[in-house]
Amino acid sequence: MPNSLSNPDLAPTTSAQRTWSTWHIAALWIGMAVCIPTYTLAAGMIERGMSWWQATLTVMLGNVIVLVPMVLNGHAGAKYGIPFPVLMRASFGTAGANIPAMARALVACGWFGIQTWIGGAAIYQILGALGRIDLVADQANVLAIGLTPWQGACFLAFWAINLHFVWHGMNSIKWLESWSAPFLIVAGLGLLAWAVFKVESPRALFSQGSRFKTSGEFWRVFFPQLTAMVGFWATLSLNIPDFTRYAKSQKSQAWGQALGLPTTMTLFAFIGIAVTQATVLIFGQAIGDPVALVAKIGSPLVVCVSLFALTLATLSTNIAANVVSPANDISNLAPGRISFRMGGMITAVVGVLMMPWYLYNNLGAYIFTWLIGYGALLGPIAGIMLCDYFVLRRARLDVAGLYAAAGPYSYSGGVNRRAVVVLALAVLPNVPGFVNAATHKAIFPEFFDLIYGYAWFTGLALAFVLYYVLMRGRVAHS
Repeated sequence: MPNSLSNPDLAPTTSAQRTWSTWHIAALWIGMAVCIPTYTLAAGMIERGMSWWQATLTVMLGNVIVLVPMVLNGHAGAKYGIPFPVLMRASFGTAGANIPAMARALVACGWFGIQTWIGGAAIYQILGALGRIDLVADQANVLAIGLTPWQGACFLAFWAINLHFVWHGMNSIKWLESWSAPFLIVAGLGLLAWAVFKVESPRALFSQGSRFKTSGEFWRVFFPQLTAMVGFWATLSLNIPDFTRYAKSQKSQAWGQALGLPTTMTLFAFIGIAVTQATVLIFGQAIGDPVALVAKIGSPLVVCVSLFALTLATLSTNIAANVVSPANDISNLAPGRISFRMGGMITAVVGVLMMPWYLYNNLGAYIFTWLIGYGALLGPIAGIMLCDYFVLRRARLDVAGLYAAAGPYSYSGGVNRRAVVVLALAVLPNVPGFVNAATHKAIFPEFFDLIYGYAWFTGLALAFVLYYVLMRGRVAHS
């Protein structure tokens, strides 16, 4: 295979490399799903007026929906051993694949920064619990960029821990996910047990009902929240081949994802609801941030153990969800010069430059601009992927051709212009709604806000149909 389109990290995995069982895939999802953003997702829905069970079902439904493209897109990885950017060469061209790959990489860099900020915050609280930092005094020293020197130091410390696993590659990531998964489940259940036994009546944890007066009010909140929930894993629904290429079989990747994703997300979101409601009864205020909560629930030892669990949860999520894909995507820009390791290092630097503490500390920007916004971009890419691979090519690819500059996927100058046009057209209807959400102004009519609330769904469906119309009869079954 020519070096211009391949390197050892992008080449198809060999049979000896395909060692991930159903447990490894499920553990991957447990490690990614057990994280602080998952914990706070349902709590944010309750703040918008949902009851606890409405919020829990919204999380579950969103993850069942996103599981479908997750398993389908994982098929090519398990069958051919190819990563996401190489798979995209079939629909966008050997050069054009860099368009969806870098779109995916950019949001991963943002997520990497957000998760690194969360992990650094846990370290910051541990040092405060041990008396190493005077948190109150430190908060008086906020820098112009929006964080204190100690917060910055803890952020960079956790950033360095992430780099260790980036440097040691996929085997270290597999080890981290497999060993952290059982511990994280126990830690989450332990936090739930604390909430149940600390309050006088466990029934009180679920006493808050819906605050919607009409069904119309509910649906106006439900659909944007469902879209945001789907958008939570919209990135992974694209680059899941980066992991399934190591799966032992299609059965392993499908069952591993089905067992690991919706169950863990729903359970941990439910834990977030119960524990947050417990804080209202115990402390007289809702404490939705688990990092802030564990600083109040016990001795320094208990606090440190709890925060270690949160740090591990954040690390396992960050490495798998936000490093593997951009490392491959950036490597795809110049396979002969950029390795997986270098791509991961570039991801880490960009994640810092995006100032993630701002994104995370602004909930409106986080959900309505960040989650739904990149769902509007990545939904169309998923629609193109599914139509090209399953409908037009019927799951048959010329693997050697994916690495050939003048092969069946070179199109015109390495770019399938029809795929690029479809992507632009499918994103376009959501742009006005995104502008309104980002600026907090009604620049465009309210109708576009309604469309934007369904961003991932409308983008995927529109791209699927348009790609089929433009490419029908132009795709040879390999």
